[in-house]
Amino acid sequence: MGLITKEKPFSREWFRAYTLITLGTFVMAAGFVFFVAPYKLAPGGSYGIAIILHHLLGTPIGLSALVIDIPLAIIGYKILGPRFGVKTIVGFLLTAFWVDLLNYYWQGQQLVENEGLLSSIFGGVLLGAGLGLVFKSKATSGGSDIIAMILNKYTGRPVGQLLIYVDSVIVLGGLAAFHDWRIPLFSWITIFVTGKVIDVILEGVSYEKTLFIVSDHSDKIRDKIINDLERGGTFIQGRGMYKGQEKTIVFTVVNRRELTILQDYIYKVDSQAFMTVINANEILGGGFKPLEKKIAETPDFIE
Repeated sequence: MGLITKEKPFSREWFRAYTLITLGTFVMAAGFVFFVAPYKLAPGGSYGIAIILHHLLGTPIGLSALVIDIPLAIIGYKILGPRFGVKTIVGFLLTAFWVDLLNYYWQGQQLVENEGLLSSIFGGVLLGAGLGLVFKSKATSGGSDIIAMILNKYTGRPVGQLLIYVDSVIVLGGLAAFHDWRIPLFSWITIFVTGKVIDVILEGVSYEKTLFIVSDHSDKIRDKIINDLERGGTFIQGRGMYKGQEKTIVFTVVNRRELTILQDYIYKVDSQAFMTVINANEILGGGFKPLEKKIAETPDFIE
């Protein structure tokens, strides 16, 4: 399989994908130039290395990252197969272009002077938002991701775990280069915030709650859920651990407003009911986000 994209050229999906890549790489570049690079933060990846080199040798950040990313993509292609397609290469090029263009006009100034913590947080927000948009286009970020996947092939360790190791080495490289403990500490904050924002971009902000309800009045609770809240649910048959009695567990998903209504009703019909409330990060199907839409938005590695 060659380096091709799934989208038909100039189709609606093609324009959407490349619009997301263009916008996402620009937002990422803004995060690097305005918040991350001026404080010498090295939040993992090829740009973490490029920022270190920039402050030590004066090399352009975008060009340095590109010199790292492209060989890594070629090595990854040879070792892992065609997992890094045209969109990923376009992402490399655009990110490098935006970073060096913005840095040329911005000249490495601190947008918020003497506010390393604030900059590490907002840098993470912009990096996460940009990466999330790139992932939505079904491209990958490359860089340390490729290293982690190569190591995974030979060690069998989870890619996510290896990615943390690789990025941590780069972060500690910032400490070794600049001898300032604030740099790795702020860099880890940026990495953490970046990951959280990526999750929000890909999964959205969910206000739904998953409920498990154990009650002797499960039929009444069922009627309330179906007739008043207009939600669905599932009966799960179980057995109590203490007395071994048969129990009916109600499993359902509601939003925060419906949770308050349901809790009040359950208390009225069965004050001894047992309820577990869990934050639902993502709900697919059954009146919520269609599974088909989720699959269409989910990034993959083979383009």
